[in-house]
Amino acid sequence: MRAFRKITGLIFLLSFLLTPQFASAIGFEVAAGIWNQDPSGDIRYKGETLSLGNELKYGSETRFFGRAKIDMPLLIPNIYIMATPMEFEGTGNKSASFTFGERTFTGNTNFTSSLQLDHYDIAFYYGLPFVKTATLNKLNVDAGLNVRFIDMKAEVKQGVVQESKSLTIPLPMVYVGAQFRPINKLSLEAELRGIALGSNHFYDLIGRVKYKAIEHVFIAAGYRYEDIKIDKSDVKANLTFSGPFAEAGVEF
Repeated sequence: MRAFRKITGLIFLLSFLLTPQFASAIGFEVAAGIWNQDPSGDIRYKGETLSLGNELKYGSETRFFGRAKIDMPLLIPNIYIMATPMEFEGTGNKSASFTFGERTFTGNTNFTSSLQLDHYDIAFYYGLPFVKTATLNKLNVDAGLNVRFIDMKAEVKQGVVQESKSLTIPLPMVYVGAQFRPINKLSLEAELRGIALGSNHFYDLIGRVKYKAIEHVFIAAGYRYEDIKIDKSDVKANLTFSGPFAEAGVEF
């Protein structure tokens, strides 16, 4: 994942270095913000199920995220990149002894744990033809393929006993986006990324209200909801993450 992170960082850096003339020729949008992530659900690794809220004692966390969109000319697909760090830590307790991986942990005794679920998206998409024309440039609908790379690590520690599990999961997903602009300065946007594969599914929904404060600069706020079900490499998890976000960015 280091290579993907370097590529993402490079594109974000270039977006700020590009001249307005060049950026406007291809269409460019970059934003960075914070998302208040409220976790729920449960996870297990070979052993008993652990509740994120009741036993692991995870609470909401506010994390930075970033995204960049490039509208390409002619028949070249447009590009949408997004990086979403996600990590939770807590001191938990379970009434009975439990197994996590190859280790057994004592019941009614505090333990610490962490769950990292960073994900990185790159989508290739096209705007649906004639929609803008038919709606006098007020509505645009995009559709394409999104590839998500998930860096997951779960860890439990209790004294000298500790166990962890790491997974890297690449996922093809459907991407659908829509932007409705009733007036020039205001737009309402929605994004859906999703896939269901056997006993696994990943759904990511974003709603956003965006206001152009000054030329080329916008602020936005919205809500994001993720529903994740993992059954892979002895890890089973049913997780949801949701909460409001705010961001600021530039577009040409």
